[in-house]
Amino acid sequence: MSGGLRLDEIVARLGGMLQGDGSLVVSQVGSLLSAGAGEIAFIASPKYRAQLKRTKAAAVIVPPQFANDTTLPHIIHQNPYAYYARVVGLLNPALPGRSGVHPGAVVNSPLPASVSVGANAVIGDGVRIGENVTIYPGCVLGDGVAIGDDSVLHANVVVYDHCVIGRRAVIHAGAVIGADGFGFAKDGQHWVKIPQIGRVVIGDDVEIGANTSIDRGALDDTVIGNGVKLDNQIQVAHNVSIGDHTAMAGCVGIAGSARIGRRCTVGGAAMISGHLEIADDVHVSAGTLVAKSLSQPGAYTGIFPLATHHEWLHNAAQIKRLVKLAERVAELEKTIELMGKTS
Repeated sequence: MSGGLRLDEIVARLGGMLQGDGSLVVSQVGSLLSAGAGEIAFIASPKYRAQLKRTKAAAVIVPPQFANDTTLPHIIHQNPYAYYARVVGLLNPALPGRSGVHPGAVVNSPLPASVSVGANAVIGDGVRIGENVTIYPGCVLGDGVAIGDDSVLHANVVVYDHCVIGRRAVIHAGAVIGADGFGFAKDGQHWVKIPQIGRVVIGDDVEIGANTSIDRGALDDTVIGNGVKLDNQIQVAHNVSIGDHTAMAGCVGIAGSARIGRRCTVGGAAMISGHLEIADDVHVSAGTLVAKSLSQPGAYTGIFPLATHHEWLHNAAQIKRLVKLAERVAELEKTIELMGKTS
């Protein structure tokens, strides 16, 4: 944590409009309910308006419509949530990594002097690593892997042979990049494994959560675009393409060869079937099964409302009757149309 910043220093770095004492120093952030002396909070939703009036924070970040709702020193910004995120970064800068290779690491490729490699990490042959990369203990980088400048691989990340990771990537513990895709051909009663000869290619400024798995392509590459954010325990199957600046919450599953556009969001535990095309700016709600291509931007939800088990059974039975009911309605419409013509 930094020693703190004056409000006018924060505004000078991040923009926004300051109202109140610019010399006030804040050293940490907090929620409206928990923040106290020396801390700055934020409000982005009207449902927290009452908390804004009661907060004991030293200062707050507010959208324009709430600028007159507090007498505390405040910074006005159109997107207070994003502004808060940047303030957190200013007040809690990442600690610089220590360069050098731990004596317990196994390194078979030349590294820049600025790289840090932790204990029991293994770096294969022909690996290309950029400047200021940090590789935490237990990571394994296969032969021919490439990693761009300023990237961080947390403990026990595994990157299979020939996969590519761009600049400023953050890959959290236990993630697996480039394992074989689930490719098998049926031959009688047996399955014949299809060798997976593609790679995983990851762009710049990508963050990948803990224990997420991204499979290598069967023939072509699995591609993760620039600025993509993937939460924990996500499964990305072979030959999937995810467009720039798309974000996905935990436990999403994406089947093979799905193509997902730019700036999409996918809620937790949503499932996307294989070989689908999803347009740019599509937003999929949590728990939704996407079983067809989505060619238009917008929000999509496929979740049946929660009910008691008895109610659910009743509703499910009624849904089963909908096809027959639609057929009966169509027959009635035809009968009424005939009656109208003969009357």
